[in-house]
Amino acid sequence: MHTQSRGPQNRSESGANRVAPAFDAELFTDGACSGNPGPGGWGFILRVDGVEREGSGGERRTTNNRMELLGAIHGLRLLEQPSRVRLVSDSQYLVKGLTEWIDGWKKRGWRRKEGPVLNVELWQELDELRARHRITAEWVRGHVGHPENERCDRLAVSVIDQFR
Repeated sequence: MHTQSRGPQNRSESGANRVAPAFDAELFTDGACSGNPGPGGWGFILRVDGVEREGSGGERRTTNNRMELLGAIHGLRLLEQPSRVRLVSDSQYLVKGLTEWIDGWKKRGWRRKEGPVLNVELWQELDELRARHRITAEWVRGHVGHPENERCDRLAVSVIDQFR
């Protein structure tokens, strides 16, 4: 995994780089895949107290959904203390998984009506992370100019390019 920190930045007077007061941290994530399965990458931006950390990584043969989950997992792992986290993603799979599906999967022994939960080991890790942190997951439409989402997409795609 590659991570990079950026110190306190003041991009605009509106405080675009500040964490919303209800949250200790903001985590922006994205995953990408060239083919499904195929080479994939994930990227995140974690913002805490005005300091941003970026991370990225990937796998030679994977799926887009795995990359979406790994971006969130790697970002959440960097939080040293239990935190209130605003997680922003363009993945409905990730957001709905965290907000609508995960509790039911757990109750049913990590099963869906159609069979076992896919990527179960990643969902179980996210479940452990959500037990530690209070996560509010928000969906944003991808590729419409959301600055952090676009940056995360570039991080993820740059990893895919390394596999080609």
